[in-house]
Amino acid sequence: MHPYRQIVEDVRRRIEAGELKPGDRVPSARQITQDWGVAIATATKAHAALREEGLTVARPGVGTVVAGPAPRRDHELTKDRIVAAAVAIADAEGMAELSMRRIASSLGVSTMALYRHVPGKEELTLAMIDAAIGEVRLPPKPPANWRTALELVSRLEWRGFQRHPWLAPTLSLTRPQMAPNAMRITEWVLAVFDGSRLTMPERLNIQILMFSFVRGVASALEPEAEAIRETGMTNEQWMETQEPTFLDHLADGGMPHFRELVAQEFDFDLDTFFEFGLARLLDGLVPYIQRP
Repeated sequence: MHPYRQIVEDVRRRIEAGELKPGDRVPSARQITQDWGVAIATATKAHAALREEGLTVARPGVGTVVAGPAPRRDHELTKDRIVAAAVAIADAEGMAELSMRRIASSLGVSTMALYRHVPGKEELTLAMIDAAIGEVRLPPKPPANWRTALELVSRLEWRGFQRHPWLAPTLSLTRPQMAPNAMRITEWVLAVFDGSRLTMPERLNIQILMFSFVRGVASALEPEAEAIRETGMTNEQWMETQEPTFLDHLADGGMPHFRELVAQEFDFDLDTFFEFGLARLLDGLVPYIQRP
């Protein structure tokens, strides 16, 4: 759990236990840095989260005080709202920060209220996967050209993974989650080869191959997003900090191929990797699909 979330949860516990009552001042950002041993930026982030979750308010001349219990809206709760809140949290903060308690806090309801609609974390994760994959909108009928069809579905999946960086690591290849929308995509790809000589197992192998490639590249999205949140640096800024060390390794004149690569300014960009890999995969399928 991120340090700022630990602070938020500790303050929440004190409020729920009655140690901090409505109107009581909560620890200032400076006090948080001293008590929890964190940076001022982390303390400020914790204060912002407490306000966003309706636990505190800022009063001029007084400071940040307890606002009182979060408003309860259990009667408005639905499974779709729970799933949407969970996806929003995972998108912004990563799956590691997702918990039933965190979702309940964002919705302003009790944690137990969630379990009337979602039995547990496993069922919630499946619903999140299905909702995210459901955003992939395919035409009712695949294009007549198989390469055009596979390229289309792969690009749409890639965009979906980019919108939801947590999605790729959450999916299982050998124990696939039975998400209706994922099955819908597979059915669409199987239909791409209608009229061809490919058997159903061959078609499924192609679907697994293509999806595994897209998911494999996308598996780097969440770690990158987490690194950006933790360091406050973009990938380009981080690479700049590594350049002196990298050049030191090349200073002795060895590794001529690496030296040539550096001179050509190779770009570590996931979109570039995706485009290159997709084209090569489709090229490789041509002789297999068109074999006599």
